Amino acid sequence: MKTHYYLGWFNNFFPDNLGRVLHGDITDRKSLVMISSNPLFFEDDGATERSWFDQAGIMFDEYHLINYRVHKEDAQTLIQNSSVIFLLGGNTLKQNGFLMEYELSDSIKKSRAVVMGASAGAINMSAKWLCSKNFGYKVEISSVYDGIGLDDFSVLSHFDLENNISLVQGELSPLSEEINIYASNKDCAIRVKGDKIDILGNVYLISRSKIQKLDETL
Repeated sequence: MKTHYYLGWFNNFFPDNLGRVLHGDITDRKSLVMISSNPLFFEDDGATERSWFDQAGIMFDEYHLINYRVHKEDAQTLIQNSSVIFLLGGNTLKQNGFLMEYELSDSIKKSRAVVMGASAGAINMSAKWLCSKNFGYKVEISSVYDGIGLDDFSVLSHFDLENNISLVQGELSPLSEEINIYASNKDCAIRVKGDKIDILGNVYLISRSKIQKLDETL
């Protein structure tokens, strides 16, 4: 049964209830493979995201970071042998381009590992996502990008929803006619395990131009 976590951002660490669920889901702890969101900036080492696991008491035998220092073929091998794949937060567009250039999407979809992403990483895990200046991207024209497509929905992660509900609803309305969109802020998580979707924190569903806050289930 495949398990995917779409995370917002955690200023401190994983909440206790999320940590407990992760302990149950991550039973194989041989290798944590992290995928950079700024693969040319080698100081982007995933230390923050790794600290979340450390604080939760989830340790791995091996830790790997995929960026341009790793050859494409070696990156594929790391993905194939991973226990957990974590797409790091940061630059959504650069990470999206890197995933395409290194042809990682198919390998991630075929993997039996638990797949997780925070902020930009969560957005790129989804089927499609909207790149708009209203969401902080330095673009003039809004465009829809293809993500990995682990699940058939879109994600807007780590965005100040509470103060921008009408903007988010209006901006995402056209895409929501085609595909469901889960929008969340910090300290949030969407967990997909098999056919079941669980919610942690303030997460909203935008579907067919209507928006509703979802009940927490974790």
